[in-house]
Amino acid sequence: MGITARGVGLLVAAVVLLGVGFRYAYPELTVLGAAAGVAVGYALVTAAWRPRLTVERVADPDRVARGEPAAMVLTVRNTGRLRAANLLAEDRCGGRLVPVPVLRLRPGRDTEVRYPVPTRRRGVVPVGPLRVTRRDPLGLVALARSYGEMVPVWVHPRIHPLSAVPTGAGRSLDGRVDSVPHGSITFDSLREYVVGDELRRVHWRTSARVGELMVRENVDTSLPRLVVVLDNRAAAHPDRDAGVAESFESGCEAAASVVAAAIREDLPVSLLVVAPAPEEPAGGTDGSGSPRRGGHAGLEAPRDPLDRLAAAELADGGEDVLRAALTRLRQDRLGDTLVFLTGPGARGDLGHVGALRGAYPSVVVGMFGAPEPTAAGVAGLVVVDAADGAGFAAEWDGIRRW
Repeated sequence: MGITARGVGLLVAAVVLLGVGFRYAYPELTVLGAAAGVAVGYALVTAAWRPRLTVERVADPDRVARGEPAAMVLTVRNTGRLRAANLLAEDRCGGRLVPVPVLRLRPGRDTEVRYPVPTRRRGVVPVGPLRVTRRDPLGLVALARSYGEMVPVWVHPRIHPLSAVPTGAGRSLDGRVDSVPHGSITFDSLREYVVGDELRRVHWRTSARVGELMVRENVDTSLPRLVVVLDNRAAAHPDRDAGVAESFESGCEAAASVVAAAIREDLPVSLLVVAPAPEEPAGGTDGSGSPRRGGHAGLEAPRDPLDRLAAAELADGGEDVLRAALTRLRQDRLGDTLVFLTGPGARGDLGHVGALRGAYPSVVVGMFGAPEPTAAGVAGLVVVDAADGAGFAAEWDGIRRW
């Protein structure tokens, strides 16, 4: 509860008038002081009345791509029975306040407000709670209360269509790594039976036709598994415009594009960040969005990798943080194709990324916002220089060597 400047002035006047009236026996001043005190007391009682309101909000939709329209539908209902609610209300939407008309809201009635949610920037936009201010008729006292819960609107990075996808990598017993078509354990050829072959591999129809036992020879063709690593270190994205690192935003768009292309092709994909926040899982998420380990703090856990990209932020960390992340990648060997997305500040760290080529047969680096092209063949990597997410998509489809 807060007393306004008018209320403070009237309260001081009441004290002064009462003191002077009693001290010098002026009944007129005493009456005026008493009236001022009664007015302040009435204001306190009036503002302390708590209206019975229920607040419901629905995001339409609650997940959008950057720049797409989104709206919040807010319904305020007066569940009281005695009097109408004469209030001032504001709903918090991101960093701005939206006025909500609840003047003379009768008992049992409701009012609905629909307003746009800003989606110009990627991120999680918190909407709510509704802040209701109760004032007395004289404007002496104001009391603000919150109603309803906070609801997030997830603004995903833009997705740029990618037509090319990596091929899988099959490892033979002699240690060679060969590119193979998409698939799993598949038929390759038939050969004559030798002692020790499993009978379940005998191809009985062919054996009956040729008159001797023939067995199937299979080849292990593994599905390509993509590992997308987003470098969210502030040191990797030093250039800012109004506090926003456009190279990092472009990296988020590229990560979303690769993840979406992998899901479209039913390929396993993992998404990780170099410097996870304390509440984020250190192992990232798989293609379904489930955390590998750990949890996520906030209003709502991310449903999929796009949610995680919407919530991604720059974090402190230098070369030691990158080394720790690359060590985990080398130990875990999460896939056969690694896509590392970073900014101009990490150009000197590409040698560390190139050291992963022993664990990952294909390593592609997306470099965003660099003032000049990256030297060809740096650490034996495939480097894609791009100004933004759309440029990355165009260059990605032109990659001939995975």
